[in-house]
Amino acid sequence: MQILITGAAGFIGQLLAKELLNDPSYQLILTDINEPPVPKGVKYPQNARAVTADLLKGADAIVDKSLDAVYAFHGIMSSGSEANFDLGMSVNVDATRNLFEALRHTCPGVRVIYASSQAVYGQPLPEVVNDSVIPTPQSSYGAEKIICETLINEYTRRGFINGFTLRFPTISVRPGLPTAAASSFLSGMIREPLDGKACAIPVEDRSFKSWLCSPKTLVHNLILSLSLAADSVPPHIRQINVPGICVTVQEMMDALEKVGGKDKLAFLTEKEDPSLRPILDSWPTRFDNTQAISLGFKRDSSFEQAVRDYQLEVSQQK
Repeated sequence: MQILITGAAGFIGQLLAKELLNDPSYQLILTDINEPPVPKGVKYPQNARAVTADLLKGADAIVDKSLDAVYAFHGIMSSGSEANFDLGMSVNVDATRNLFEALRHTCPGVRVIYASSQAVYGQPLPEVVNDSVIPTPQSSYGAEKIICETLINEYTRRGFINGFTLRFPTISVRPGLPTAAASSFLSGMIREPLDGKACAIPVEDRSFKSWLCSPKTLVHNLILSLSLAADSVPPHIRQINVPGICVTVQEMMDALEKVGGKDKLAFLTEKEDPSLRPILDSWPTRFDNTQAISLGFKRDSSFEQAVRDYQLEVSQQK
C-alpha cells in the first residue's frame, strides 16, 4: 500500500511512520516543509521516501496515481494559529485545499484521513458531547479545522476523494519538546518531571478536566482508519470523534506520583495563564464515542497506563 503522510516531520507523522515501517506491506512518502526524517530503528527504512514540499505552492510534486491513502497531518497548532491569524489560515486551510485539489485531479477516490481536533467545539456544550452536537469553535485553530472538515465532506460527497475526518483528543504523553499547542502542558507536566525538568501548569484548578488519548492508542486508531468501509459513515458526514478518557489535573498528578515517585511533583508549578485559559475552557471534556467504538476504534484503559507506556518507550530508546 502506497501512503502519503503530510506534516511527516511532526510528532504524529513520525509516530505513525515508525509503526507502518515495521510492516513490509507499506510504502511511505514522508513530506513536510523541511525534509522529514525516516524514523530510526524501524525494520524497513528503505520503504520510505522523504520529500520536501511547501503545500502552499501546490502538491503536484508529492501526489501521483500510485497513492492508496493519504494522512493529512500538516498544520499550525492552536496557540500558534491564535497568535498569527494569517499564518494559521494559510497553512491550515489554503495548504489543505491545495492538497485536496491535487488528489482530486490526480488520484480521484483516494482515501484521505484528515487530522482534526476537539477544538472544533466551543461553549456552551452539554456535559457529554455526542456526534449530533454542532461545532461552534472559539479559536482560530478550531475554525480552520471545521473549514477543512467541510471540505472533506464535500469532496467525499462529490466522489473526489474517500475522506475521513478524525477529531483527535489531546494526545498525552507526547515525547519531545513542548509545542505551540495550548494543550502542550498536558504532556509536559508528565514528560518534564520524569526527565528531571520543571513544567508550569497554566491552570490553578486541579479539578480542570481534559479529554486525552495516548500515542499508543492513537496509532491503533489511525491504522484502523485505513480499513474502514467507505460507507461506514454517510458521504457528507465524515467526521468521527476519536475515543478518549476524561482526566483531571489532579488525576494526572496522581499518575505521575505513582509512576515516577512523589519527588517528581516538586518539578511542577501552577500559575494561571489568562491568555490560554479561554482556549482551554472552550474545549469539551467528555464525549459519547458510541459511533467510533462501533467502528472498531478503542480508548485507553487509564491515564496511569498511558504514563507507564510513555516511561517504557523512553527507557527503550536509551
